[in-house]
Amino acid sequence: MNILYIEDDKEIGQWVQNDLTSKGFDVTWLTSGINLPASFDKFDLVILDVMLPGLDGFSLGRRIKKGNPELPIIMLSARSSLEDKLEGLEFADDYVTKPFHPEELAKRVEILLRRFDRSSPAKKQLKHLEIDLASNIIINTTSGEEILLTGKQHQIFTYFMRHLNQILTKEQLYEGVWEEPYIEGDKTLMVHIRFLREKLEINPSQPEIIETIRGIGYRVKS
Repeated sequence: MNILYIEDDKEIGQWVQNDLTSKGFDVTWLTSGINLPASFDKFDLVILDVMLPGLDGFSLGRRIKKGNPELPIIMLSARSSLEDKLEGLEFADDYVTKPFHPEELAKRVEILLRRFDRSSPAKKQLKHLEIDLASNIIINTTSGEEILLTGKQHQIFTYFMRHLNQILTKEQLYEGVWEEPYIEGDKTLMVHIRFLREKLEINPSQPEIIETIRGIGYRVKS
């Protein structure tokens, strides 16, 4: 697995690179976001420090995530306030505060790589659904029929598939799909989820594909 690591502290950077390399990862270490690679296709995960020269880690992370939504990002920072963590988790998939133990970071890397599973085959099976991610085809294996989604329904379901097994808040889903701030009380997402369930679920009133996590949001489990 290939990891892009951006950290300006040379002592910490060398320490993290050596530890992850010893565990079998291929680590590309940069000390700033100035000379980013033209493509992120070769990387399976990004580890990003917040305090960087020039463009800060939050701005850099948002830019990377926007262009590569399926690429997991771990933020590293000595900034441990709730506000900083919430800002980082608006786009990143994990937030680790300094100081940290190398075994903890390595375990978080492994968990994210399993969650995103970028090496998995294009076809996935979820309950009675056979999903071909390459051609965007969903088959109900019970009836053998193809399930046709509207454009927005497809965007929502694709976002779920990119974040399999991850509990997503309404804010994350709305802002990830519509790319604009979520307004508390807006029922747009809820209405789309209801129609999506009517197409995907065997029994929409007892959903098994798109789970409701009470008080938080939704989840699709593999």
